[in-house]
Amino acid sequence: MSLRLGPMTIHPLVEGRLALDGGAMFGVVPRTLWERRFPPDDRNRISLVTRSMLVEAGTRLILVDLGMGSRWDGKHRAMYGLDPGAHSLDAGLALLGRSRSDVTDVVLSHLHFDAAGGTTREEGGELRLSFPSATVHVQRRHWKWAHHPTEKDAGSFRHEDFALLERSGLLHLLEGATELYPGVNLFVSEGHSVGMQLVRLEAEEQTLVYCADLIPTTAHLHAPWISAFDLYPLTAIEEKRQLLAQAVEEGWRLFFARDPDVAICTVKDDGSGQVVVDQVLATA
Repeated sequence: MSLRLGPMTIHPLVEGRLALDGGAMFGVVPRTLWERRFPPDDRNRISLVTRSMLVEAGTRLILVDLGMGSRWDGKHRAMYGLDPGAHSLDAGLALLGRSRSDVTDVVLSHLHFDAAGGTTREEGGELRLSFPSATVHVQRRHWKWAHHPTEKDAGSFRHEDFALLERSGLLHLLEGATELYPGVNLFVSEGHSVGMQLVRLEAEEQTLVYCADLIPTTAHLHAPWISAFDLYPLTAIEEKRQLLAQAVEEGWRLFFARDPDVAICTVKDDGSGQVVVDQVLATA
């Protein structure tokens, strides 16, 4: 299901499905609360998706985040519950009459393997860029962090996912908030990882925000419901509060990268100060 935002068209594309530990996804929130929304399996894992956002903006075809990719061995496929045949970016692009070569820009919110794993793929026994015609936009501070992470988040990065970018000539390192193209704005979020960037699309007094891993699912609309993967939990909570307050006040559309049921929605205050889903606009 696609969505129009002024002259831009937004397409949610499910790259794949994965299963992550429910306790890790919800941090200190008791299982008795989060399991109502996400029933865990016998390994305490909950079912999530890796959803990319494709934006048609004039002559630009912009793809935001690339999911897990295909370069996983059997052990890790079982660990993360990966189903290689369920979805793919190739299939999603083909349904729109597009292919990888049409993508002009890739925006990586950050370089964790569930967002940047699809940056490269194997072809003919060699590692190649998945989108060889696209400029790849990453925040410089995050790029540096990914090469020297802490012990807490080192396991979230696979350097082979993005090592080719450095010598490809296609890497564009950004310095903070910027308007990438008319109506396509990037701004920095520091709670989940250093220098993560979110995407804000603006046209004809309408706004849509790609929330990345700051608000991965609609269950994470609860400000204190944050992931154990977040490097700076209090910062993440405050960033969420500010973003959601503006989203409620101005009627923003929010795009979710991990929610298996809701791709895009608006939000509202339920009367108690809690932000909840208002209108679901896309479920793909």
